[in-house]
Amino acid sequence: MKFDMRLPFDKIAEQMEQQHGLPMSPATAFEVTNRVSEDLKEEYQGVVEQIRASKVVNVDETGIKVDGVNYWLWVFVSSFCTLFVVRKSRGKKVLVEVLGSGFGGFIGCDGHKVYSSFSDRLQRCWVHLLREAEALSKDYVETKEFCLGLRELFYDIDCCTRDGVPVWMGLGVCEEAEKRLCVLLKGCRVRCKVAWRFVSKVWWGFGHWFSFVVVEGLSATNNVAECALREGVVQRKIFGTLRNEKGTRIYETLLTLITTWKQQKLDLHNTMIQKLVAAWIKKKKLKKS
Repeated sequence: MKFDMRLPFDKIAEQMEQQHGLPMSPATAFEVTNRVSEDLKEEYQGVVEQIRASKVVNVDETGIKVDGVNYWLWVFVSSFCTLFVVRKSRGKKVLVEVLGSGFGGFIGCDGHKVYSSFSDRLQRCWVHLLREAEALSKDYVETKEFCLGLRELFYDIDCCTRDGVPVWMGLGVCEEAEKRLCVLLKGCRVRCKVAWRFVSKVWWGFGHWFSFVVVEGLSATNNVAECALREGVVQRKIFGTLRNEKGTRIYETLLTLITTWKQQKLDLHNTMIQKLVAAWIKKKKLKKS
């Protein structure tokens, strides 16, 4: 009800009494989510380990408040699971904490500089780039040819790789694409600062625009991470701010598990029951021992 149906705790309490005849206060509803998140913390840690072991992870972040203070909601998406963490930092230390300093996979991301300081195995998002190029070409005529060239380059490479190509062939496509991009960049002459900053951004990301051509499972865009963040954005608009550290932990744990189970096409209700029963049995065995 809280993390899938987006109901506030007072509405959850009302629903439990009206539909199930179970009198419940909003505080009790909150405590239920707290106990469930505690019992499922090993499941949450399991998702962390799966993300660390993934060959491709898409990452994104957006602002969120904890007790009125600005924090960041990070999302890490692999082909099998989705992890949410809330941290005060938007820096490299979050990537080191979550992925580990020895992470050897590829990261799909936007243009935030923290990613290149963490790893050189990146795929920059073409949607972000082309969206910015389109807006720029409307305001600055001198960039129109360059922006059109970027769009044509991406279209050509995307068409070549849409059905997948062998690695040996992909390397050739990647090399040709980088040559074309280099010609575009060297031939671009801009005078205004806004246009110069955009061209510099493309230069700065050189080497990270065509990784998707040769890496299986890597997309040219970061759409999968952005889509995963939407649920967090919607919930942020509903509740406004997380209240404290406990609420943050509950939020991270249950949003991660529910999103992951949906991604794996599991039945949420039955999966929750199975995981909780397994956790309770394990707890009883530990107490006996």
